[in-house]
Amino acid sequence: MLTINSPKVIVMNPPMPDVVHELVTQFKDLWWACDTDLPPLGPVYSPEEKQSREAQLAYCLNGLTAELERLPQTPLERQATQERAVALLSDFAIAAFGMEERHLAALGSYGLIEATQEFVAQARRFDPALSAADIFQASRNAWSMNFMQLLIGLPVAVTPAVLAYSLLYPYSDNYLDDPRISSGAKAAFSLRFRQRLEGEPATPANAHEQKIFDLVEMIEGQFPRWCYPEVYDSLLAIYYAQTNSLRLLRPKASPYEMDVLGIVFEKGGASVLADGYLVAGTLTPAQREFMFYYGTFTQLMDDLEDVAEDLRAGIMTVFSQTAQHWPLDAVANRTIHFGQRVLDALDRFETPGLEPLKEMMRLAITPLLIDTIGQHGRLYTRGYLKQLEAHFPFRFGFVKAQRKRLARRKVSIDGLIEKLLPG
Repeated sequence: MLTINSPKVIVMNPPMPDVVHELVTQFKDLWWACDTDLPPLGPVYSPEEKQSREAQLAYCLNGLTAELERLPQTPLERQATQERAVALLSDFAIAAFGMEERHLAALGSYGLIEATQEFVAQARRFDPALSAADIFQASRNAWSMNFMQLLIGLPVAVTPAVLAYSLLYPYSDNYLDDPRISSGAKAAFSLRFRQRLEGEPATPANAHEQKIFDLVEMIEGQFPRWCYPEVYDSLLAIYYAQTNSLRLLRPKASPYEMDVLGIVFEKGGASVLADGYLVAGTLTPAQREFMFYYGTFTQLMDDLEDVAEDLRAGIMTVFSQTAQHWPLDAVANRTIHFGQRVLDALDRFETPGLEPLKEMMRLAITPLLIDTIGQHGRLYTRGYLKQLEAHFPFRFGFVKAQRKRLARRKVSIDGLIEKLLPG
C-alpha cells in the first residue's frame, strides 16, 4: 500500500543500494499479486462510434502529414505551423482518448509547452551541434521531470539539473552506441564516467566526454554534493542499473537462470527515481516509492511496445521471454492491472490543480496499452484481441492501415514533434 500523504518523520535515510533493492522487491511482490484475468477496460465502442472516431483520426493524421510536408522556413511560419499542429493534436487526443476541452485547457495552463521551448533553447545554447533528434530524445526525459515537478508542487521549469540529466543520456548513449569506438575505449569511458558521478577526479579523454562531465558539473552547481548526497546516489543507482541490464542480452536464457523482472524493474525504477531527486534534491519515502513505481510501469510499457524488436535482438524482458513459448494474454493483463494501481497511487498526490492531469492519465493509459497489444497481434490469441478491440475507439485493422500509410510517406508523430521543436 502506497502512503503518499503519510506524516513526515525525520529518519536517517538508508543507503541507496538498499533502497533500490527494497523497492525492487516490493514491486515484484506487487506484480505477482496482480491478477492475470481481463481487467476493467472502460467503455465498449459500437461500430458506428468507431467509424465516427476513425474519420476524425484520419482527418487529424492527414492534417499533420500536410504540416510535416510543408515545413516552415521562418520563425513566423514555424509559429503558425506549431499552432495548427497543436490544434490537430488536440483533436487527435479527443478522438483517441475521449479527452475534453477542459483537459486540454488545463494541460496548456501547466506551462509544459513553455518549458519545452525553454529546454530546446537551453540545449542549443549548451551545444549548437546537437541534432533535432538528440534534443527530442532528451526532451522526453525533461517532460518526465516536469511531470514530477507538477506532482510534488514545484514550478514547472527547466532547472540546470533538468537540462543536464536530460542531456546526459543522449551524449553517453550515443557514445556507447558508436561503432567507430572500440569496446576498450567504451569500457574506459564507462569507468571515468562512474568516477565522475562518484565525485572522484576524472580526466575526460576527448571533447565529447568533456561535455558529459560539464553536465555533471551543472548538476553540482544546483545541488552541492555535501548537501544533497542522494542526488548523486540516485545517479549512481541508474548507472549500475543500466550496467546490470546488459545481462538481459541472453536470448536462450530460461526463466530460472536470472531475475529478468528484477533487472527490468531496477532499470525503470531507478531512472525515474533519479528524475525525482534531480527535480527536488530530496524526496520523502512516499514520494520515492511512487517515483520508483511509476518508473517500473513505464519500463513495462516500453518493453511491451518493443517486444518484437527485443525478440529479434535476443534481449530478455518479461514479454520477449514469454513470447518465445506462450501467448502474451496473461502477462499483458497483469501489466494493465499493475498500471491501474499506479493510477490509484497517483490520487494520493493532492497538489492543487492536478485533477485534470490525473483524469487525462486515466483516459490515456489503457487505450495506449491496448493499441500496443494490437500492433503485435500475432503474439496474442485471437479471442483475447477481440475482447480488447471492443474497448478500443478504433478497429485494429484501421490503425494498422493508417500506420502503413504514414510509414510509406516516412511520417511519424515523433518525427512531426521533433521537426516542430522551436528553431
